[in-house]
Amino acid sequence: MITHREELERTLATAPFAEIYGFVLVSIEDDFCTLRIPFRPVLERPGGIIAGHVYMAAADVSMWLAIKARYGDESSLTSSMVTHFVSKACRSDVFCRARIVRGGRRLVFGVAECSSDSGALLSHHTVTYMRTESSRSLEPR
Repeated sequence: MITHREELERTLATAPFAEIYGFVLVSIEDDFCTLRIPFRPVLERPGGIIAGHVYMAAADVSMWLAIKARYGDESSLTSSMVTHFVSKACRSDVFCRARIVRGGRRLVFGVAECSSDSGALLSHHTVTYMRTESSRSLEPR
């Protein structure tokens, strides 16, 4: 069973690190999570290009929420992330869709892709999360 949307939205709203990005939960479904980061000038680097850390944060948080939805825990930690920047975005919302590829007892593997509001691919990420000792006692919902 997937964690309720309201619970995930509350998690986003109360996570102090998420405030700067303004994450909006677009969808949550089996092993997938899609977030939108509304464009704000504070997310631009000089030259008017959306900063790369926005894509990386979106990939990380969308994967975290997909894991939370699947396992019901919040204590998983990012173990690694490989990011490939594909294109740039200017003055655009960013959408990020994460997918759990394999969920194990100790590690969860996933991929995420960020795109502009016009659908252009911006970045591709492979993400590995480590489930902590306390979170491993929880079985998938």
